[in-house]
Amino acid sequence: MDKGLSSKGHEGLSRRELLVMVGAATGTLASFGDAARAAPGTIAVREVEPGEDVFAYISRVKGDFDQTIYQQVIGAANDFKEGDQTIGVGAVDEATRNNARALLTNTKIKDLYEHPLLEDGLQQLIWQTTDQEQYAKISDWTMGRLKEFLLAESEVNIKGVMNGLTSDTIGCVPKLMSNEDLITLGQKIFNVLPGTKMGAKGYMGARIQPNSPTDHPDDVAWQVFNAFSYATGDIVIGTNPVDSTVNSVVTVERALKDIVDTFKLNEAIPWCVLAHIDVQAEVSEKYPGTVATMFQSLAGTDNCNKIFDITIERILKYASARKGERYGLYFETGQGSEFTNGAASGVDMMVLESRKYGFSRAVGIELAKVQPRGAWLHVNDVAGFIGPEVFKSREQLVRCCLEDIVMGKLHGLTIGLDICTTLHMTVSLEDLDWCQDQIMPANPVYLIALPTKNDPMLSYLTTSFQDHVRLREKFGFKVNDAMWKFYKRLGIVDQNNNYTNNYGDPLWVYYQYRLAKGEKRSKEAVYSEGRQKMKEVEERGVDLAIGHGENIWDLNPKLATKVKGLYDDAKQSLWAELTPEFIAAIPDVVPVRTLSKNRNDFIAHPSTGEILSPEAIAEIERIRDSWGNDLPKGQIVISDGLNAKAIMDDGHLAPYLEEMRRLLDEAGVPMSDKNILVTSGRVRAGYRIGEVLFANADPNSFRGILHVIGERPGTMHHAYSVYITVAKGKGWSEKKIDHDMTKLVSNVADTALPPKEAARETLTIIREIVGKDVNGSRRYPT
Repeated sequence: MDKGLSSKGHEGLSRRELLVMVGAATGTLASFGDAARAAPGTIAVREVEPGEDVFAYISRVKGDFDQTIYQQVIGAANDFKEGDQTIGVGAVDEATRNNARALLTNTKIKDLYEHPLLEDGLQQLIWQTTDQEQYAKISDWTMGRLKEFLLAESEVNIKGVMNGLTSDTIGCVPKLMSNEDLITLGQKIFNVLPGTKMGAKGYMGARIQPNSPTDHPDDVAWQVFNAFSYATGDIVIGTNPVDSTVNSVVTVERALKDIVDTFKLNEAIPWCVLAHIDVQAEVSEKYPGTVATMFQSLAGTDNCNKIFDITIERILKYASARKGERYGLYFETGQGSEFTNGAASGVDMMVLESRKYGFSRAVGIELAKVQPRGAWLHVNDVAGFIGPEVFKSREQLVRCCLEDIVMGKLHGLTIGLDICTTLHMTVSLEDLDWCQDQIMPANPVYLIALPTKNDPMLSYLTTSFQDHVRLREKFGFKVNDAMWKFYKRLGIVDQNNNYTNNYGDPLWVYYQYRLAKGEKRSKEAVYSEGRQKMKEVEERGVDLAIGHGENIWDLNPKLATKVKGLYDDAKQSLWAELTPEFIAAIPDVVPVRTLSKNRNDFIAHPSTGEILSPEAIAEIERIRDSWGNDLPKGQIVISDGLNAKAIMDDGHLAPYLEEMRRLLDEAGVPMSDKNILVTSGRVRAGYRIGEVLFANADPNSFRGILHVIGERPGTMHHAYSVYITVAKGKGWSEKKIDHDMTKLVSNVADTALPPKEAARETLTIIREIVGKDVNGSRRYPT
């Protein structure tokens, strides 16, 4: 939820930043009758009467309608996921789940329409864009009748009513279906992007995701060449940026545009840099023609969209601004993003996911008004991206993907998947293959595509180029016709649709790229240059896939061994703990802890890592009291996060601290001389420290926290991030500090963004926040 804390106040949250900082919010429950809470985060539903619906049940046990109980009963009908329990709507047992489903089965669509699970601006938009003629046809149906209709009827008949369903209603459909039912329904509904075969029956495409730990244009370009060598990629080439400044984003946009222009693919595939949509708009305004399609992560509540720094009005305005353009908008979503940001408002994850699709459907309606060739909009559901606080097992990942495919298709969307897992979940590399095979019969429109399953920048596992080859072979899926013709022209596929000897050879693609640019040098000279570039890319920590193993969809043995090694190292990094020797070596260190009991508690229950222990608060208060009336401007906080090795590795933390303190001293910014070290610390722990330290600061004077925290493991870099939170004393004292006020310097390591350079970026961001004149370009020239 696809996807900010970077350089400017309007950049909102990107997908990368959500990786490190999201933590579970604590759900609350009200006790009531026989539906009283049985365990933290769960609800028990007993003694359901024959024919009783949700509303009759609530009235019987409560005496009147109760919104909280309503949300809990609807949530209890879900298949089990950890996130629902955190929200406070998890079923205590299978009997409760079955009872909740029985109540929902008997509930009428019009009653769900008239009783939204959450009423906010997004709900108003969903009501406004629900087809009233279609709604009138089915408003008196029960959910049980709707389920049977969807499973029995044809695509044409389903499309005759599905636009009359609100997102709450659609979000309740999968609650009543088995995995087999969801696959059956997924096989029926196809929403095709205009002028393409993407989204058509039997087609399954790819978003090439050429991410770089340093946003290096060559890293990006060579991963695209690599994808083309496996005849993979057709819906979009989309890069997640490390640095979301305008000048950095335009550098990557230009690299992608150059490839598309050179190969004359402008009518076949768009490119995209997944910065906040406001940044993309600024890039488009300053550098016309560099932005092909625009991206944004969406949430399912107004409050969470506020954290993402977007509004309904702004997104609709961007849709209108695509007037006459070939390409439109690209959204990412994912179950769990709301509760991890404390903005679920008591609504279960599946309905919140459905509301994101309702948002997307509304935007598609707006796009259709201004795009004469048809609205170009697609959605990528990033299932499994957040971590075990949402769900933990491979079976849950499959269930989530099947639910989301059906909800997206019922909203009329062209919906793809990121079948992915974080490295602190229990889903392995081999498990992902199993998950793909369970999900593919439901025919998602596309999947993510990387050189290996391991993303070199986002530190998570997803779909490789080779996985696409395997799935096309196994399930008979096709690539969009326009790109398949290109792969034939490129010489990767022959006229009989068989792979040629150039399959899996990015050097060949690079050679064709150079020829398309009018290259006059010999093939040998171009290959020599290409080999050197590939070496440089791989030295920066970006693996390229070449050739194959025993099967054409297997990684070559050397690369397969390396990927397995990175996976194993990630598991070790995840469980690593700060050593006494390391702690003692930090100058003026003040060690504190959060409420996490141990490493396992920290990983399984993220919210415990956001709350300071009583002893920690007392220690921080002592630091504050020692200042008297002479408050410094800032405090450095260091946390292990999800990768203590990122902090402890030689040449990582010490150079940053030394350079940061030197730069701040030169800039005349007095800092606390203490370094607060948090064991089992997450990003929000830094906010809580600032609130204690600066509660009595001058309301109009800036105070800041620089929070150094270990990032998710999974790459060779053992990188850390620096979260920069600068606010006036009033903000600290009112305890309103959260992610939307924070900026980020990420991927700091001796093999990625060097620590001393990261310190310089940190100072630049601080100056931007407080309004000092700075050069806005920190990484790349204009």
